[in-house]
Amino acid sequence: MQINTKSKIYSNFLAFGETLKKWKANNETIVFTNGCFDIIHHGHVDSLQKSAELGTKLIVGLNSDESVNILKGKNRPVFDVEARSIILAAFEFVDAVIVFYDDTPAELIAQIIPDVLVKGKQYKIHEIAGHKTVLNNGGKVITLELVAGISTSDLIDKIKTLD
Repeated sequence: MQINTKSKIYSNFLAFGETLKKWKANNETIVFTNGCFDIIHHGHVDSLQKSAELGTKLIVGLNSDESVNILKGKNRPVFDVEARSIILAAFEFVDAVIVFYDDTPAELIAQIIPDVLVKGKQYKIHEIAGHKTVLNNGGKVITLELVAGISTSDLIDKIKTLD
């Protein structure tokens, strides 16, 4: 079976709205997670797979290039939003990738109102953007254990030291 990767990528919520309506009409359990996903590593894959297992549709909110630059510094992202979205959409367990341009995905979460909101355990629930929206609408906020010893920033630092 061939996956049409680009059909899973949405430039904003407006482009995604009809798909969301269909999913909700079909009583899909919608899971949302988000991040920069600048250089995909096994820690990302682990958390995305675990997130996908919490429902029937996984939506990944992807930080725009501008927001990654603000969050991570002037030399980031390494890969532009198009490359990052194609890589994420290539995973069969990712059902949609939606680019967001704000500092946080709170507005996108308010538009989607997912059944489950997922982030890493490095965050307390009250620190997770959109947690109130999800909880106030009967959903769950779940924090996942991260793969120890791996981060994009650490990978970049390691690459810089290679001969």
